[in-house]
Amino acid sequence: MSELPPNFDETIQYFQNRLNEHGATPRGVDWNSETAQEVRFAQLAKVCNARQPFSLLDYGSGYGALANYLRKMGYPLARYMGYDILPDMVTEARKQHSDHPERTFTADLSELHPMDYVIASGIFNIKLDASIESWRQYVIGVLNKIDGLAEKGFSFNMLTIYSDVDHMRPNLYYADPCFFFDYCKRHFSRNVALLHDYEVYDFTILVRK
Repeated sequence: MSELPPNFDETIQYFQNRLNEHGATPRGVDWNSETAQEVRFAQLAKVCNARQPFSLLDYGSGYGALANYLRKMGYPLARYMGYDILPDMVTEARKQHSDHPERTFTADLSELHPMDYVIASGIFNIKLDASIESWRQYVIGVLNKIDGLAEKGFSFNMLTIYSDVDHMRPNLYYADPCFFFDYCKRHFSRNVALLHDYEVYDFTILVRK
């Protein structure tokens, strides 16, 4: 299992095109709007203990919108690292967060190191022409990588197989929330929560250690 997409070159080009077209914005990382982006952030951030300062790895960070959201919502984010596979996105993120020395960004997996929490928002959605099975194996590989980097817990989201059929697209990956809940319970922690009660076509899983 690899931590990189099975169709790496095509995935890079897809997100490069989004960035070129829309810039470092929600649409530039393939969300419909800032509202849609923050609906997901609200669920993912529930894994963090907001009562004391914490460090965070934003795995698939885009331009670092999550860091801004956490600050806006009053989370005591002491240290932040954003990882993204697209080098140009990392360059844009560094520009946008240049006045925050506690925030760093990288496109190099070897530079990642354990943090209190890891959050992965939207990184499993765009499978393009990859097979469902190869994409699921990629997701499992990334989750195992994330587990090794998260000291207190991690969270991630995916599109759900319970989406309305007429809205489903062949280039997107729709996951079985029960499968990934079970996988996380069996491999990562006893303390796993499945959130599937908010008004979008995805689900969030929280893993606490």
